[in-house]
Amino acid sequence: MTASYLRAALGESINVTVIESKRIKTIGVGEATFSTVRHFFDYLGLSENDWMPKCNATYKLGIRFENWRAKGHYFYHPFERLRVVDGFPLTEWWLNKKPSDRFDQDVFLMSEICDTMRSPRYLDGTLFEQDFVERGGSMDLERSTLAEQATQFPYAYQFDASLLADFLTGYATARGARHIEDDVVEVVRDERGWISHLKTREHGELAGDLFIDCTGFAGLLLNKTLGEPFVSYQNTLPNDSAVALRVPHDAEHTRLRPCTTATAQEAGWIWTIPLFERIGTGYVYASDYTTPEEAERTLRAFVGPQAADVEANHIRMRIGRSRQSWVNNCVAIGLSSGFVEPLESTGIFFIQQGIEELVKHFPDAKWDPKLRDSYNRTVANAMDGVREFLVLHYRTAARNDNAYWRDAKTRELPDGLAARLEAWQSKLPTEETIFPHYHGFEPYSYHAMLLGLGGFEAKAAPVLAYMDDSRAAQEIQRLKDQARDIAKRLPSQYEYLAQMH
Repeated sequence: MTASYLRAALGESINVTVIESKRIKTIGVGEATFSTVRHFFDYLGLSENDWMPKCNATYKLGIRFENWRAKGHYFYHPFERLRVVDGFPLTEWWLNKKPSDRFDQDVFLMSEICDTMRSPRYLDGTLFEQDFVERGGSMDLERSTLAEQATQFPYAYQFDASLLADFLTGYATARGARHIEDDVVEVVRDERGWISHLKTREHGELAGDLFIDCTGFAGLLLNKTLGEPFVSYQNTLPNDSAVALRVPHDAEHTRLRPCTTATAQEAGWIWTIPLFERIGTGYVYASDYTTPEEAERTLRAFVGPQAADVEANHIRMRIGRSRQSWVNNCVAIGLSSGFVEPLESTGIFFIQQGIEELVKHFPDAKWDPKLRDSYNRTVANAMDGVREFLVLHYRTAARNDNAYWRDAKTRELPDGLAARLEAWQSKLPTEETIFPHYHGFEPYSYHAMLLGLGGFEAKAAPVLAYMDDSRAAQEIQRLKDQARDIAKRLPSQYEYLAQMH
């Protein structure tokens, strides 16, 4: 991703070399994304038809949370901003009268589209009817970045991360990036402590000006060589392990729901990501509450007979962030920079944000330290904000049936979250009262989780009791009618993707 983006952004003004070991595999389970990932593909000049069929990709309209409130209960956290009536979002009006027990079906279009497993596009390629309007009927975003997220795009993607890595290798090398398959045996520093060159097993010494650490949890350059400390989030987010399966399936006869599903378990949660040719699934858990063997048994039982002959991939996760992601002439991107567990699909979002900010802060020969400091603040703020949002999931989930879920209610909170939770009991989150720095989540996401998880006492604004709610009731009914109508007319996700393939 980094090499591709740098070639697209800076062209031939710099030389880009990727050194990749044949022996060390990519982690390969980053399969779900944010809706903002469209900026990445657009910046590279790639249409969905260019890359989706090659990467086993499907659409993701949101996340379906199952069993977080109680067994058998589910709700959606979609990519969809809330409609506003008389100055108040529909969630406030819903709290005032609670017309049903399913807030997500009353205030979001996406719930019906996910339930009926529709594609977000008609067979002619046009986007379904909602607030986002594609410029000129195309996906051309004019090489925009995360900062230009003026409207909420209605979907993200799910894809085979290994296939995407292979695809982007071809993209980057075709545009002049050098790809070396070799092992780094030594990282050499100069008298200042900066990295001067790498010693490789087969290609000798490889020098450079800027070194980008994409070595994952190992943090070979930033942490091990430069000694940058790692700031753990383990005290607030205990999930530190995962076991994953790649389960084959027949997309035509499988429920190809256009979302990621997160199903709560005894010591964590299981992800289910339907790709075009297989299901990606895994159990994210806290090793203090279960063992790898028990986690694998739980996952296989959850999947059923089709998991019988599938090899399990056990992963130990480093939850937290490097204190600084840019030190001297080394910038860490991806897991070497930080990771905040996979619950809201933020891994690839962090990669994208790190790359975009690197381009915006790219140094010249003077290496202005203010650029580095600004980069570090921006990256750290995003990770700290996501940490807080994820802690919210566990803290306000109504599930309370064992030690894992009970402990989630009393565990230490990140600085500032306790005060925010108290304030939200009187007034649902707004742009002014959520985590104050950019972290990819907007107030509507907080509304979806606080109302869906069931363990938070949310109240409508008192003034609504004095206001005429007829327009809000009409809007809720209009939304539900519109959702049913659109779902009837859209093709299934399988139909649309089969046509693309």
